[in-house]
Order: sequence, then C-alpha cells, then structure tokens
Amino acid sequence: MIQHSEIERLALYSKLKNAEILFAGNQKLRIYGRLDCASGKRMLKNNRVFFSSEAEALALQYRPCGHCMKSAYLKWKNATT
Repeated sequence: MIQHSEIERLALYSKLKNAEILFAGNQKLRIYGRLDCASGKRMLKNNRVFFSSEAEALALQYRPCGHCMKSAYLKWKNATT
C-alpha cells in the first residue's frame, strides 16, 4: 500500500505507467476501486492510497467500491451478511 501524500508525483506517474498501481482506495472508509472511478477521483489526497493488486487491498481489509466494482461489491456484501 502506498499513501498518495507520501509519494512524489514523478514516482507516482512512473508506477501508473508501468502498471505497478492498479487500484486506489480510501484509507478512512476502507474502500478500494479502479483508478478511473468517478467516486475515487473526488477523494481527498490525504485519504487516498494505492494498491498493486486487488488481493493486496482485500488482505488489508478494504472492501470493493459499489460504483466501479459492482460484481465484486455484491459478492463481498453477500459474504458479510
């Protein structure tokens, strides 16, 4: 997990270009989603974290976004209820 506030802009762009970062998440809400998610783009920089894989986000107890990852979210929701 990489915090957005702790990574330099050029390093971030490099990781995005090389596909080392595939998902972003909200540290306070513990939600992760795709990088192109409209909800995620509105998130504050101090709350944003990046993940290299979906497995990494799930291992850190983050849940899928209900907007950009509907099927993964419904699977998570059904498993927790």
